[in-house]
Amino acid sequence: MCGILAVLGCAAADEKDKRARVLELSRRLKHRGPDWSGLCQVGDCYLSHQRLAIIDPASGDQPLYNEDKSVVVTVNGEIYNHQHLRKQLSSTGHKFRTGSDCEVIAHLYEEHGEEFVDMLDGVFAFVLLDSRDGSFLAARDAIGVTPLYIGWGIDGSILIASEMKALHDECEHFEIFPPGHLYSSANNGGFRRWYNPPWFSEAIPSVPYDPLALRKAFEKAVTKRLMTDVPFGVLLSGGLDSSLVAAVTVRHLAETEAAKHWGTKLHSFCVGLEGSPDLKAAKEVADYLGTVHTEFHFTVQIKALGVKMVISGEGSDEIFGGYLYFHKAPNKEEFHQETCRKIKALHQYDCLRANKATSAWGLEARVPFLDKEFINEAMSIDPEWKMVRPDLGRIEKWVLRKAFDDEEKPFLPKHILYRQKEQFSDGVGYSWIDGLKAHAESNVTDKMMSNAQFIFPHNTPTTKEGYYYRMIFERFFPQKPAILTVPGGPSVACSTAKAVEWDAQWSGNLDPSGRAALGVHLSAYEQPDHQLPATIAAGADNKKPRATIEVPTPGVAIEG
Repeated sequence: MCGILAVLGCAAADEKDKRARVLELSRRLKHRGPDWSGLCQVGDCYLSHQRLAIIDPASGDQPLYNEDKSVVVTVNGEIYNHQHLRKQLSSTGHKFRTGSDCEVIAHLYEEHGEEFVDMLDGVFAFVLLDSRDGSFLAARDAIGVTPLYIGWGIDGSILIASEMKALHDECEHFEIFPPGHLYSSANNGGFRRWYNPPWFSEAIPSVPYDPLALRKAFEKAVTKRLMTDVPFGVLLSGGLDSSLVAAVTVRHLAETEAAKHWGTKLHSFCVGLEGSPDLKAAKEVADYLGTVHTEFHFTVQIKALGVKMVISGEGSDEIFGGYLYFHKAPNKEEFHQETCRKIKALHQYDCLRANKATSAWGLEARVPFLDKEFINEAMSIDPEWKMVRPDLGRIEKWVLRKAFDDEEKPFLPKHILYRQKEQFSDGVGYSWIDGLKAHAESNVTDKMMSNAQFIFPHNTPTTKEGYYYRMIFERFFPQKPAILTVPGGPSVACSTAKAVEWDAQWSGNLDPSGRAALGVHLSAYEQPDHQLPATIAAGADNKKPRATIEVPTPGVAIEG
């Protein structure tokens, strides 16, 4: 992922001062794009770009232009169908300057105006300037995989950036640029939703489950993300989602252009505490698939191996109801509506976390489960098929597991394919979670907590751990608009506030780590411990930390 910044209608009197200030703000995003810095000025508007070169490293520097440079665009993202779009545009006379996948945006705008955004298959955040009439257009991808913020200056300027740090002290007000929307100066400066899939209304679908159609949709989502001109790998935890990503990649890698440059041997990476279940499970999957596997023990070394892009498994639990608390969904209607709410909120949770954690080190993460076509396929299934039904032998995400249960040519061993979900705290070891809690306990007193509602009136933290994180966040971003970007509300095991209503006991034990729902996960199968998978049985009585760790003060990727 790259870093973009647009300063539109900058009112400073001295042009040198304006340019210098824009460059200073843009440099705050340098970690996102260490390969190249670009800046374009059109009147009192500036577009800057910090590039992480993945496609066409040699000539794809940004900002990008149309033929006569009357249209200029700065983009953070990947357009997976750019070759198809290039052919269409070339047939109508368009000429391209680079091999960049994002250059099609300038030409599509010339052909279709604002209506082209839904033609893009990929993830993106961009700002486009049309020098012919002084108008501009900004847009963000469907789910919000790519981060984007917008702010308004007291001088009438508008700033749009990949991260808050590039605009928060320049704006009177700023906020999250909503996913699936565009913002146009031609539309009186308002937002308009361009992404309107059938599932967004939360109406209950009724399409029968077709395992082969689901499998093909996911294979297509993975293979299109193998478009790269640089070395890449997969993040492998050993869980279902990342294991399927790796299995599909291994099966199709030889067919891709990437294989011609980097070989057919897939690299996989797992990060965790030494001795944790995640590391063990990932090694088992890697051995089965034959990947070149590397383990890291909570240190950031991945990019040092020359890898600039990784494929990851975010989004599956939201789409298929894989979190532990979904065992308590009272009916298929509630189940489906909760998955819709979870997908809509991804841009403030898993997507944001994954993007910030990788971009902080100049690494790009791609997420095939959040492919537009795959989401449409998965969310059209009658949710009765997604419900956890022990009486029918269906555990969480059964429809996904069944789709890849191929007896003739297995994607994964059965015991891996049907391994029950482990919450993050199970996978890495409770010592990590307990260490964080203990560190917060030593830094936040009871007296401080008693005043929490006055210090943090918006989404008041209810635990010392939450209080500690808010102290760090507001030290860097003290403005009210920044605070309003922080999501909150009651949650059990990553649920939304609405799903807390599914079990009366949850309201008194609001633990987002998943422990509050651990008993639900176990009791749902009504089996004694010795019949449960080893990792689940171990988690049931794992009350003591397995290791003592020292938790440093967080200093990276704390932005909301």
